[in-house]
Amino acid sequence: MNHNSYIDPLGYAHYQYNTGRVPRFLAKSGLFRQGFVGAAMRGTGQIPVYRESTDALSAFRAAIDAVERGECVAFYPEGTLTRDPDGWPMTAKTGAARVALQTRCPVIPVAQWGCNELLPPYARKPRLLPRKTHRVQAGPPVDLSRFYGKEMTAEVLKEATEVIMAAVTRQLEEIRGEKAPDTPYDPRRERIEQRLRTQAQTRRTHGKQAEGQGT
Repeated sequence: MNHNSYIDPLGYAHYQYNTGRVPRFLAKSGLFRQGFVGAAMRGTGQIPVYRESTDALSAFRAAIDAVERGECVAFYPEGTLTRDPDGWPMTAKTGAARVALQTRCPVIPVAQWGCNELLPPYARKPRLLPRKTHRVQAGPPVDLSRFYGKEMTAEVLKEATEVIMAAVTRQLEEIRGEKAPDTPYDPRRERIEQRLRTQAQTRRTHGKQAEGQGT
């Protein structure tokens, strides 16, 4: 599902619990070793991601095991809150696609909207009034069959991830009644472009200073 508020895991967890399937969220393994938070994560059956692993598939071993046991594993493919200025899903990491292609499990695209109006991305204080409504919508399973049997190269994983995120975005378009941008926001591309803009501005500034000194 998409991720646009610190509290949207609570809204989504309620939705999935009502379907009769207990949600199993992925979280970085370090959280499972931290006092009360770690105890809560372990006690509720959440799933650690071992980012320190040198083997990308091993990093998601616990998620693969959970899927193979019949668990419903909840992925935030973006890996963090979206940085898209209008709250649309941004480019995603390949973990969900990796687990899906390894297990061939159904991938259900889910969109949610509303918690971000109560607590906007990166905000610390909620906006309690007026009262907000959180909407969650699941679509039909994403067809990834054309990727089955292929070597899980970076290109294959990237393409499968784009197919998943496109399905999530379509669900969000229905909830919002709006059209998403044709190209998802890419934080990496934005950082590069910002760096280039800064360098260009620096060159212009230095050029003006040199002209002033010459005059």
